[in-house]
Amino acid sequence: MLRLIPEIRRGKALRLLCIGAHSDDLEIGCGGTVLTWLASMPAVEVTWVVLSAEGIRASEARRSARALLARATRHKVIIANFRDCFMQSQYVDVKGYFEDLKRDVDPDVVVTHWLQDRHQDHRLVAELTWNTWRNHLVLEYEIPKYEGDLQTPNVYVPISNSVARRKISHLERHFSSQRRKDWFTADTFRGLMRLRGLESRSRSGFAEGFHARKVVF
Repeated sequence: MLRLIPEIRRGKALRLLCIGAHSDDLEIGCGGTVLTWLASMPAVEVTWVVLSAEGIRASEARRSARALLARATRHKVIIANFRDCFMQSQYVDVKGYFEDLKRDVDPDVVVTHWLQDRHQDHRLVAELTWNTWRNHLVLEYEIPKYEGDLQTPNVYVPISNSVARRKISHLERHFSSQRRKDWFTADTFRGLMRLRGLESRSRSGFAEGFHARKVVF
């Protein structure tokens, strides 16, 4: 299996842009990967963007990001308040938000939603990511959900047993507002990581999967 790592400018930090439509999307989709990169790379600068979070969901998103990104060389957390499930009706405003963000962020790697996700907010975020950062390495993460829209990824990031446990513990600790949802369980998160670990022959048995549409190496 071919193994690639992000290209990093000599002597510079890895610049990582993480974009999620809602509070907890990033933690579910790429939390283990971010923790792994923060632990294994000499310097990582993270811009963490959540587009829809209000009230308790905004508080959860901020606390979660602070805890998750504690080892980053530098991090910036941006929480917006676009209306959940109605981003398509706010297209002009969301598009303008992305254009403003582009002026401030020139990442080495962009992590965003999967373009074929059936949640309309997730899909729009993925589309605007590609519209905005057209010459960057973009990795699209996956979110398990009732719609059953998961497909086999083509990029895998192996994660250790300890990181897998930490990711699950982090989700349970920081997103108490979601515990009433029947899918928001440790088994859900562990099961998907275990499946991706099997597919990638991860030594730990755990991995996170991503979709990459355009890669130059």
